[in-house]
Amino acid sequence: MAVFTPIQHQQLEHWLSNFDLGELLRFEGIASGIENSNFFVDTTTGRFVLTLFERLSAEQLPYYIDLMAHLAAHGVACPKPIANRSGARLGQLAGRPAALVTCLPGRANMQPEALHCAAVGHQLARMHLAALSYPNRQANLRGLSWWQRVVPMLEPHVSPGQWDLLQTELKTQISFQTSKTFEAMPGSAVHADLFRDNVLFDGEQLGGVIDFYFAGDDTWMFDLAVTCNDWCTESASGAWDLVRLQALLDAYCKTRAPLDAELEGWPLALRAAAFRFWVSRLFDLHLPREATLLTPKDPGQFERVLNARRHDHPIASLRDSLQRVDQASTTMPSKA
Repeated sequence: MAVFTPIQHQQLEHWLSNFDLGELLRFEGIASGIENSNFFVDTTTGRFVLTLFERLSAEQLPYYIDLMAHLAAHGVACPKPIANRSGARLGQLAGRPAALVTCLPGRANMQPEALHCAAVGHQLARMHLAALSYPNRQANLRGLSWWQRVVPMLEPHVSPGQWDLLQTELKTQISFQTSKTFEAMPGSAVHADLFRDNVLFDGEQLGGVIDFYFAGDDTWMFDLAVTCNDWCTESASGAWDLVRLQALLDAYCKTRAPLDAELEGWPLALRAAAFRFWVSRLFDLHLPREATLLTPKDPGQFERVLNARRHDHPIASLRDSLQRVDQASTTMPSKA
């Protein structure tokens, strides 16, 4: 469990006195996440999630908090930030910026089936469309500029083969992200971390999307690629589970049809998404911060995914899903 900053009952009780949430009953650390300190908080009015921010500054946080509020207001199933009596959604607790949000129903499904992937694809497309009207702007903090800064720091910690792959892929991504194809790919504020542990399911019903604190402005294809690389991949090999992939992409395309530039850029977006998490996991493993009970995630998983994506053929195709959706819509009987 990644709890960087511990808190005491009396300390939290005093902080909550600024909210109309009743009395504090109990709280406990959440056994997930590697960037912030997260706690379930139970009061006499219900359960909430408290986050103490270890990486993001108070100046950066309105982007994320306001994004959740914006998406929730547009019908996206995500946590809704709770304002205190003064109307503030952000405060300070234990020397850290702090926010309280609603607790969504369900739990993470770490063994998803096609129906779960379809629900995620549909919700992701709805999030992208809703985010179009979100006015705040902030670059993806784990995007290209971060890769360019961090990759050289990894050289002493990786094998010669890994170092060659890191350098080669970084050069490829620099070229891609300065191309006309990339410039023509639409985007907005995106989740950028929509892994299985960041979606809650109540049975087969999607309960909501959580943990928006890696969000940033990026292309929708990058966000879709991050999601597919986790939800639709066999972790042992990095290869696609084509049934799950088809379900997720078909559901996404039914809600939002990708443009030609997005179809063209899809293979490199998949590689970018794999590269981002390989680099960040290598960084967390070899250059960690001090934390209580922090267990870095396996970098090898996304090294395998990246290698698989570098050799993929068009069978893992967004274009195929778009064509299937188009064909289905043209063969549906008209309403009387």
